Amino acid sequence: MAWLPKADVVVPIDFSDESFAAIDTALDLVKTPESVHVVHVLPELSATEPGVVWGEVDDASRMDHAEDALRAQLKSESDTYNQIDVAVAIGDPGHEIADYASNVGADIIVLPCHGRTGLKRLLIGSVAERVVRLAHCPVLVLKD
Repeated sequence: MAWLPKADVVVPIDFSDESFAAIDTALDLVKTPESVHVVHVLPELSATEPGVVWGEVDDASRMDHAEDALRAQLKSESDTYNQIDVAVAIGDPGHEIADYASNVGADIIVLPCHGRTGLKRLLIGSVAERVVRLAHCPVLVLKD
């Protein structure tokens, strides 16, 4: 399999430094920045979560706010980042990332692994592991 260039590369973003660093790796794999697609996945909100009033916040406004924040962060990082495609989804990150990659016809997904182990990994789950299992395309997992 040829590594360079890729037509479309998906980079999941969780607003961590590692996820923004993954964009640089993705940019190395494509001819133009427009071929990089970043996606941020918001959790579904439960109406029964204690101490939180979600009735006044709908999914569309959450997605708009997250997209605005993501675009602002990308704009502050680099002029090249302004040309990157941005998307926001709601749901399970592993499934949503794999579905988004399939929908854009991605050649590869580039994502960082935060390196959680043991009990934290069991309690939180591993998004990278789920993406690797569910993706229709190769997944490049970046470790520190």
